[in-house]
Amino acid sequence: MINLTINNVPVQVKEGSTILQAAQKAGIKIPTLCHVENTIPKGACRVCMVQVEGARGLMASCSAPAAEGMKVISNSREVREARKFVVEMLISEHCGDCKTCVRNNDCELQQLAFEMGIESIAWEGETLKSVIDTSTHALVRDSGKCIKCRRCVDVCSEIQGVGSLFAQGRGFESKIGPAFDSNLADVVCVQCGQCSAVCPVGAITEKEHIHYVWDALDDPKKFVVVQTAPAIRAALGECFGYEPGTLVTGKMTTALRHLGFDKIFDTNFAADLTIMEEGTELLMRLKKALVDKEQVALPQYSSCSPGWIKYVEYFYPDMLDNISTCKSPQQMFGVLAKTYYADKVGIDPKDVVVVSIMPCTAKKFECARPEMTDSGFQDVDFVLTTRELGRMIQQAGIDFKNLPDSEMDAPMGISSGAADIFANTGGVMEAAVRTAYELVTGRELPTEMLHIEPLMGLEGVKKASLRIEGTLPGWEFLEGVELKVGVAHGLSNAKKIIEASRAGEEFHFIEVMTCPGGCIGGGGQPRYTTDEVRKARIAAIYKEDEGKELRKSHMNPEIEQLYKEFLEKPISHLSHKLLHTEYVSRN
Repeated sequence: MINLTINNVPVQVKEGSTILQAAQKAGIKIPTLCHVENTIPKGACRVCMVQVEGARGLMASCSAPAAEGMKVISNSREVREARKFVVEMLISEHCGDCKTCVRNNDCELQQLAFEMGIESIAWEGETLKSVIDTSTHALVRDSGKCIKCRRCVDVCSEIQGVGSLFAQGRGFESKIGPAFDSNLADVVCVQCGQCSAVCPVGAITEKEHIHYVWDALDDPKKFVVVQTAPAIRAALGECFGYEPGTLVTGKMTTALRHLGFDKIFDTNFAADLTIMEEGTELLMRLKKALVDKEQVALPQYSSCSPGWIKYVEYFYPDMLDNISTCKSPQQMFGVLAKTYYADKVGIDPKDVVVVSIMPCTAKKFECARPEMTDSGFQDVDFVLTTRELGRMIQQAGIDFKNLPDSEMDAPMGISSGAADIFANTGGVMEAAVRTAYELVTGRELPTEMLHIEPLMGLEGVKKASLRIEGTLPGWEFLEGVELKVGVAHGLSNAKKIIEASRAGEEFHFIEVMTCPGGCIGGGGQPRYTTDEVRKARIAAIYKEDEGKELRKSHMNPEIEQLYKEFLEKPISHLSHKLLHTEYVSRN
């Protein structure tokens, strides 16, 4: 540990910490524009400059290491004027009208200008021509708004390990984007939206579906149903001033009714269904390997996260057979809404519009995949991010904070706590174990075993092993088997666990989530997401799970009814047709 002072406030931090980290620990705010948590600090924007006693000039606090006895001043006149000058320079090159920007009132550059008292710019600088890239299903890039902070580059390369975006050129002509001025659709991009989640301005945003949803709601011929992903209920409140991790499930449901949706359903219903299908698929693979001695693609990887699927299609097409054939819960819900539910209530499926509320921009890409049409129509029509839903509620003039709570509609709004934890890294694995244990042993899982501690938290790669004892007839081949499972979140961590498996480390089942923290840290969630925010949202999701009487997917009565009335059993001919798919090599 080392000791230093910042604005005469003593603070003690671990050796290797930066001045910025020391200031954060001391509760002293230092503004930043280029800094991204958990990446190598660059000191590129110079907005975080501070004065250090004995130093020849101002230092970038995000990259300058704290030292024993250091005396730092973060608010001297020299510091304030230097920061203000930097922000004025950025604004002078910034192209765009704040009044009509989707990031108005959620823009870090705008906020810094206000905090620094910038009311006008003393010079009119030349601005680069704005080039707008709308080539992908999920994201929109506006080069004129880019301030070259390189946050998107860092998160794409270091956190996700994809490398779609680069800093190119020098000086005023420098730019951030795909190589050779390509569109995002023409390079390797998984459309996860982490770039849009860290962009301080409006240079990268999600491609809006709000106007499409309003059109559907305003069409009297359409029956519009909405599904809400588990992560939304722990984050939507942030759009209305609530603290991160505040559960707003009931208010969210009421707001959706006020918007005019005909039925309010839950993606959690399909998450429970995913456990039944994906768990059965894993057990079938294990039986083939252990009993029939067949060559089987193991480990089986989860398939809920569309950014992860696209990552495999690009970087590891030779392991597509290892990916579960299950569609994601979003897509399972969509196909059932236009088959099972439409038939149940007597509505022509061509008149059913399925809207998803997702924490993820890649879901916009997923719903447009050509294979996602097993209902005979596009299974999911439109996807709104959490941020988009927040804007839509505001557009409707709904007073969110004063809304009463209400319940979701049956049958596809009924779900278990196991489905809730799909939002968290490790949650899919926990949910699968809850069901697999009881189906294989016939015994109730003790309450204290509902959570698997090694799979919880924000460690990038997590592992656990579970010995199966006392199996029911038909499951004897699992008796005494040490089931080895792994969890990774963030695609750079996915690569680590893939390479570990290829190097010989044994796994049977691996859960991968594209975004840091899982869906609670998705690219479409309210910004700005830090580890502290992720932890708050994760805790809220576990609270939602623990507050439910029904906590295991196989005990959901509406899932039981679905199989009885329609699907027959997991991996039946019909369930395989509607709920499973194949993916393609993009090598």
